[in-house]
Amino acid sequence: MSFSGLGLHLGNLSRLSSAKSRSISPENFSGEKGKGGMSTDGAAANAARDLGQGWKVSPYILIDPGDTFTLADIEGPGAIQQIWMTLARGKWRHSIIRIYWDDQEQPSVECPTGDFFANGWEKYARVESLAVCVNPGRAFNCYWEMPFRKRARVTMENLSTEKISVYYQINYALTDVEDDAAYFHAQFRRMNPLPYKEDYTIVDGIQGRGHFVGTYMAWGVNNNGWWGEGEIKFFMDGDGEFPTICGTGTEDYFCGAYNFDPGSMEQRLRTGSPRAPGYHEFNSPYAGLPQVITPDGLYSSQQRFGMYRWHIMDPVRFEEDFRVTMQALGWRVDTDMRYLPLQDDIASVAYWYQTLPTAPFPELPDRDYLEVI
Repeated sequence: MSFSGLGLHLGNLSRLSSAKSRSISPENFSGEKGKGGMSTDGAAANAARDLGQGWKVSPYILIDPGDTFTLADIEGPGAIQQIWMTLARGKWRHSIIRIYWDDQEQPSVECPTGDFFANGWEKYARVESLAVCVNPGRAFNCYWEMPFRKRARVTMENLSTEKISVYYQINYALTDVEDDAAYFHAQFRRMNPLPYKEDYTIVDGIQGRGHFVGTYMAWGVNNNGWWGEGEIKFFMDGDGEFPTICGTGTEDYFCGAYNFDPGSMEQRLRTGSPRAPGYHEFNSPYAGLPQVITPDGLYSSQQRFGMYRWHIMDPVRFEEDFRVTMQALGWRVDTDMRYLPLQDDIASVAYWYQTLPTAPFPELPDRDYLEVI
């Protein structure tokens, strides 16, 4: 059975396949059949000194400052089906994941680890969704299907000044890939601060045929008041000044409403009293606000939010070109209810599938600009 791009689900789990299941981890760097757990000199060799080969000798890797480590290098055809990862030490924004398809020099995925897994603020937030799960213990998981025809290469670069330790497992299948299967992409961006009256660009410059499947945003608020009035806009296939698809508000796009505060509108309508702020974190299969960071009255002075929206049931399709923007918009404090363009600290990851080649990404910012500050 060839790779269909749909994957298994509860309705077809009983169907047999000729695909070959493989997995790459520090206990089997090549993923070869019958080659797991053979290390005698892995990072935990001292802990296993009384037990020897086969007893968890190589459960993780160490990456020196400034180095790039190849996590996986797989000959196709096949598809990556799941990635599990945790960083025992090291900053998530300074650990850069890149994925290259079919011997391209240009990566199709380039993203800080935390942001890729919907945790953009260097602080753990539990995420429970179909595409990404972040579980207790800072365990990063993604379930995006990633088909490839010739080769898949996954690397991690350590931009920090300290050595990082990485536990990981990349589960994949060796199987035929159908002609209409596209390649997975993910791109990180950040603006801090966003220039006044300028839309935030989630992604642009996409060339080819494909479909957009998700957005993660790490939004740091630099003003008082509500910050989520801005509209998301999807420009496709030659759109000019105005997009084909325009949303109605930031929290609306992330499948929430009324400031992510379930009591605010009810309270206002019932009593006429000013609403009390009350952001509510939530997770769902396709959208969530899993992280709300509030000021602590001392050095943690800004409100910060993490939000995801997966277009699994409603992919946004394009034939030639594609870009996505989001307005940063709040309210002025005067009495005539005017909008306030915001100058916030905004980072994002765009996720999509497309045909190759991958257009060059903007240059990733340096370590200092990437840092959560």
